[in-house]
Amino acid sequence: MRCFVDAAEYAVAIVPVTREGLDQWLDKATGPQARWVREHDFEASPARHLVIPDEDGGIGTVLVAMTDHARTYTLGDLPRALPKGTVCHLEGHFETGPANALALGWALGCYRFDRYRKDESETPKLISPATATMDRVIAMAEAIHLGRDLINTPAEDMGPAELTGAVADLGDRFGADVRLLEGNELLEHNYPAIHAVGRASHREPRLADLVWGDPGAPKVTLVGKGVVFDSGGLDLKPAAGMKMMKKDMGGAASAITLASMIMALNLPVRLRLLIPAVENSVAGNAYRPLDVITTRSGLTIEIGNTDAEGRVILCDALAEAVTEKPDLLVDMATLTGAARVALGPDVPVFFSNDDDLATAIHEAAERTEDDVWRLPLWPGYRKMLDSDVADLSTTGSGPGAGAITAALFLERFVRDSISWAHFDIMGWNLNGKPGRPKGGEVMAVRALLDMIERRFGS
Repeated sequence: MRCFVDAAEYAVAIVPVTREGLDQWLDKATGPQARWVREHDFEASPARHLVIPDEDGGIGTVLVAMTDHARTYTLGDLPRALPKGTVCHLEGHFETGPANALALGWALGCYRFDRYRKDESETPKLISPATATMDRVIAMAEAIHLGRDLINTPAEDMGPAELTGAVADLGDRFGADVRLLEGNELLEHNYPAIHAVGRASHREPRLADLVWGDPGAPKVTLVGKGVVFDSGGLDLKPAAGMKMMKKDMGGAASAITLASMIMALNLPVRLRLLIPAVENSVAGNAYRPLDVITTRSGLTIEIGNTDAEGRVILCDALAEAVTEKPDLLVDMATLTGAARVALGPDVPVFFSNDDDLATAIHEAAERTEDDVWRLPLWPGYRKMLDSDVADLSTTGSGPGAGAITAALFLERFVRDSISWAHFDIMGWNLNGKPGRPKGGEVMAVRALLDMIERRFGS
């Protein structure tokens, strides 16, 4: 990646320090350095850094606040804060885990979405830490950059063909088998719910199906909601609600990102990635409220609201996913506003039918600082999905519990014997943070990667 170099003739020292470590560093610093730090009231508070000039007025040293251990986003601000072309090296000894975290945070802070506005400035660079596993860091960073690019790209240039094309490109890169279905092929191969949601757009609905890895290895299947733009359909969104709907394929982007990491790191699993890709548009052939669709599983669903389209396309993909009885099934979707009301934009909601899996996900999230939170598949709300004319309705009949009823709807298409987790994510950073610029964001992927490695790693 452009943000790392192997060596340099001169490099600025980046010194991560804790509150306690700052005192020790000041004891060894020169008089001018110590005065500079004290005059700027630098107390090593989290998310702070301080540039200390050298004798010539250039950058001599950069102090970076750190908690009791190196966290992923410790260096996340520096690529944007330092002058262009600056080359840095990490001072101090870090074991492989912390070194990887620091290097990844640097790489994520280097992200720029410059497809439409070229940034000619040279990104600051970090000399690859000697103890870091740089192949791993770069594989993860490149995958996250890809996912962010997919979400940030406007719907005009990120239609169903382009989104499933990204899956095909991954297949070419890693030697995976990819099957693409388009338009009426979805009906011919019995994906009626995906077709119904996407048929009103001039850009035909599609399904990408990627398979990679040893057929005898544990089966890990990922499903991602790929609504490239959501107008709400006939239940049309207001203008304000439509403004950010290019991000409604954030679940697909996150699943693609995780799949890229799994393949790049050559994990010992048999991976399958299913991406239903549609544009939810308005036309004379748009699906309607109270239409009844016979889904791939054979269950009939009554459309409660055409703006609840994500669960409709996911149910066909999940019905296909379970036919192979995978050892792990994960779906990812920007599914409900209710999840954001419950936990805000930064913490993805997840549901699971497997308590052991849920515990493993929480533990992985803590290890990777990739926050998630579990909500219950509350059985008392299942009646809210009852329909008078079909097997179930796509939307709950009562107020509240929107994220839960959406998850309960999806659960109907997953067999009890399959270990399954459903992630309801935002897919967007409303405000920039270290290593997480404003805009498209893949979510929960680092936690899921860690969990998969520990669950199925050799």
